[in-house]
Amino acid sequence: MNGVHDMGGLENLGPIAPEPDEPVFHTAWEARVHALTVASPTRRNIDEGRHQRELIPGPQYLAMSYYEKWFTALCALLVKHGHATPHEIAAGKAAPDSPKAEPLLTAAVVAERMGRAGSYVREAAAPQFAVGDTVKTRQLNPHGHTRLPRYARGRQGVIVATHGAHVFPDSHAHGQGEDPRPLYTVRFPARELWGEAANPKDSVRLDLWEPYLERS
Repeated sequence: MNGVHDMGGLENLGPIAPEPDEPVFHTAWEARVHALTVASPTRRNIDEGRHQRELIPGPQYLAMSYYEKWFTALCALLVKHGHATPHEIAAGKAAPDSPKAEPLLTAAVVAERMGRAGSYVREAAAPQFAVGDTVKTRQLNPHGHTRLPRYARGRQGVIVATHGAHVFPDSHAHGQGEDPRPLYTVRFPARELWGEAANPKDSVRLDLWEPYLERS
């Protein structure tokens, strides 16, 4: 979707200041939010979680830290799917008459589950494109979730790798099934994206699903 989260190519958003030896979590509550998200029944659909963060209003989104966005989206999803009420979240505890649920992730299996490699690779129809094909990204302005960045829409590039079929996030995020589609790496010259002021030797590579592409 078109939202404040899609910042690629935007200017005047302040300096980028990498933090040397940055810790995984800056405070204990960040680790707790990560654990809550991983253990939540809403974790089964990572694309829906991403889209929920995209729905945070722009002024709030820009003022939030990374894990504040995670926590805000998690609370919204728990309410949306009936796992908790707004009152329970505000109170920090379940209502006395709420049904007891079996934990999705218990302490005994955390290490094994977190160490397991997941995959979104699936079977699907044969790809329409191959390495070396010149393609153009579609000029999309979707209301829902998409992984096609705004700055790369309507641009021409060359396919440099194929990755088989993967779960299509544009469908999956909205409960429309996995809808697996072929996935490609597309190389875009920097000048195709940023104009003549860009270095002619630079390029950007994006992993893009087949529905984003058309023959050029």
